[in-house]
Amino acid sequence: MITFENASVTYPGGVQALKDVSLELGEGEFVVIVGLSGAGKSTLIRAVNGLVPLTSGICRVGDQVVDAHDKKAIRALRAEVGMIFQTHNLVKRTTVLNNVLMGRLHRTATWRTLVGAYTKGDVELAMQALERVEIVEKAYVRASNLSGGQQQRVGIARALAQEPKVVLADEPTASLDPPTSHLVMRDLKSICRDLNITMLVNLHFLDLARAYGDRIVGLRAGELVYDGAAEDADENVFRDIYGRSLTADDVLEKEGSL
Repeated sequence: MITFENASVTYPGGVQALKDVSLELGEGEFVVIVGLSGAGKSTLIRAVNGLVPLTSGICRVGDQVVDAHDKKAIRALRAEVGMIFQTHNLVKRTTVLNNVLMGRLHRTATWRTLVGAYTKGDVELAMQALERVEIVEKAYVRASNLSGGQQQRVGIARALAQEPKVVLADEPTASLDPPTSHLVMRDLKSICRDLNITMLVNLHFLDLARAYGDRIVGLRAGELVYDGAAEDADENVFRDIYGRSLTADDVLEKEGSL
């Protein structure tokens, strides 16, 4: 479903965020990317939908080569690739339902979006997405009145309303408490399983990565240093990925262990 071939990204100023990464992700896989801040996790995810253009190499989603400079092709690709942001990216002044319906913009006539005249089918799809993340009772509440965890679940529902083939999640549990972090990860995992959606998730917390990932990809200074089953990623593997001894800040459950 997603293929990287010798993918590299160098930002203006000379910072090399990805270095010759080659990687294949299968349909319906739940893949977690781990690494220190600055390791290239967000760059890798954002290369999939063209938010970050590759400097060299190739990224493919299905049969389509991701070309950030081909605006028409990128719009079509992003209709098939949902994105869940660390900061939620909701329109706080409007309702939860309206936020989820924004996931239907690519399939909706412009005049309908301008006047809010979504079809009954789109509204039903949005409500089903909210039901899946167990927040349907908040459909007509302003997004600004939700907790951080609830807002993140609205972000998941919005991505789901796109009917995507791929979902990218960039640090979806950042700033959430442990119980809410587990709820969000369970939502993502069940969506991946039930709908056969390829899921690519950046995480900082190693215990969450092991608990929910089918597969873990480790990045260090822009290079791929680990690619294997989550159950095989023990403390020694994480130490190799991080290039240092692990600390309490690397796990969500501070009293637990890997």
